[in-house]
Amino acid sequence: MAYCYTANIFFPSSSSSSSSSSILANDRLPHLAYRPAKIKRRLSFSCAALPFDLSPPPIDHDLLDTMTVAGAKVSEDGVIGTFDNDDEALDAVENGVAVVDLSHYGRIRVSGEDRVQFLHNQSTANFEILHEGQGCDTVFATPTARTIDIAHAWIMKTAITLVVSPVTRERIIDMLKKYIFFADKVEIQDITQQTSLFVLIGPKSDQIMEALGLADIVGQPYGSHKHYSVNGMPITVGVGNLISEEGYSLLMSPAAAESVWKALLGHGAIPMGPNAWETLRILQGRPAPGKELTDEYNVLEANLWNAVSLNKGCYKGQETISRLVTYDGIKQRLWGIRVSSPVEPGSTISVDGKKVGKVTSFTTGKRASQPLGLGYIKRKAASEGDSVIIGDDVEGTVVEVPFLARQIPPS
Repeated sequence: MAYCYTANIFFPSSSSSSSSSSILANDRLPHLAYRPAKIKRRLSFSCAALPFDLSPPPIDHDLLDTMTVAGAKVSEDGVIGTFDNDDEALDAVENGVAVVDLSHYGRIRVSGEDRVQFLHNQSTANFEILHEGQGCDTVFATPTARTIDIAHAWIMKTAITLVVSPVTRERIIDMLKKYIFFADKVEIQDITQQTSLFVLIGPKSDQIMEALGLADIVGQPYGSHKHYSVNGMPITVGVGNLISEEGYSLLMSPAAAESVWKALLGHGAIPMGPNAWETLRILQGRPAPGKELTDEYNVLEANLWNAVSLNKGCYKGQETISRLVTYDGIKQRLWGIRVSSPVEPGSTISVDGKKVGKVTSFTTGKRASQPLGLGYIKRKAASEGDSVIIGDDVEGTVVEVPFLARQIPPS
């Protein structure tokens, strides 16, 4: 039986007349800032009875222009850096709701009859226990358990959709294709350019879902997701996002992106640019490829316990991970470090004059008042609450950060 979920989103009309025409896939909306007093047209959300398919052709749209009107600062090559409201957006994460366009992140569609077993063998999560509509985090690692990236996975009816970092997308796609053997019924498709991805984060995210008529997704477990359509164009709404188990992720056709973006801002979401998102990533403690996730560190040193299954069969990196657990061989751990002044990534971390680790990321935080670094520290050298020295003379205190604090090692 196909269950249908419906909702109504309202967004500003381009004229004062009450037009009854619907918004179609390639309509272009006038680039107007949101004005609640304008007469509104209705954007209808409903589920599709057919299996969800994430392979529509790329469709040109005006989202970048819409974001520019909303205050986005765009470089010559079309990359948004900030909305010039970084502190306001970070405030919204704590007290309201922010929306981030993560369409530059990679989306990979894994389909075919053997897709579950294939990903089960290629990454750290136990895909065999998951069912349609569920999701999880999983780690792609080298054979020696060095971390490539954390992926967020959605189990769909005919495919598994992975969200990965923009810097690892091609590497992971090439790696997955390399391990498809002749008899494997698996297909790997890069759908990054064919989809858009928004993230809602903040304590009022639930209120926006309810205002949009999507209350059925509120309160569901992390990774849960449901499919809807925006006037015939597919959209998936999932619980949680890349750095938090709270909030929501919205995956959609680019043709629907502008209308959805305007609707979210119309319900009070504050736009957040990549600069503020990077600040939030560090404050939350979410490790990133090329910084915390490199060939220098393994999966368990990165403290990614929630994405690792210790009781499933063989997978890439499994032998090393098993030995680390069995023989208590984890030598260092990723921590947050509250510092007294700015530090540079790559700076040494010392205790009693001895080098015990290295800083991997740093942010001055909101209003430059929350200087925080992430870094690896030897297990026996320091832990939460201990004092350390960064570089020559910067004082620091080891602290837990939300993403890493949620990770639960086996007892």
